[in-house]
Amino acid sequence: MSAFEKGLEDMLPRLRRFAHGLAANRADADDLTQVTIERALRARTQWQEGSRLDAWLYRIMRNCWIDTVRSRARSCKIIESAEAGEHIGHDPRPQIDARLDLDRLMRAMERLPLEQREVVALVLIDGLGYRETAELLDLPIGTVSSRLVRGRTALLAMVKEG
Repeated sequence: MSAFEKGLEDMLPRLRRFAHGLAANRADADDLTQVTIERALRARTQWQEGSRLDAWLYRIMRNCWIDTVRSRARSCKIIESAEAGEHIGHDPRPQIDARLDLDRLMRAMERLPLEQREVVALVLIDGLGYRETAELLDLPIGTVSSRLVRGRTALLAMVKEG
């Protein structure tokens, strides 16, 4: 296995978390992750060994997501939320309540501007620091901080209003 393939494999959990932050439902996030990996494999000769593979992959994913959003806007397709499961033998209400809260949060994430959504996803979901997020998105650290504050504030307001 090459260093590129190993790095790609190691990045899968982080890419999935970022995809979930952008796409807001499991099916779209899985599709986004798959498209990102496919593009990365096709473009592997463009990645320079010694450079940051994570930044390169996040940029590919971001571009894939932008392409997806533009495509949907043109075709006006609506994608349904992921299915909710039910466990037999115990009270499902806590899981349903948690699922509703998560669905509400993910719908709120979808309504954030892309610039805020990607910063919120990287910092709050993927657990990256401000500096690392700034490097990955090629932004000043102050811009990351302000987008995160605006994103958090907007998310809280949207979740409270239902």
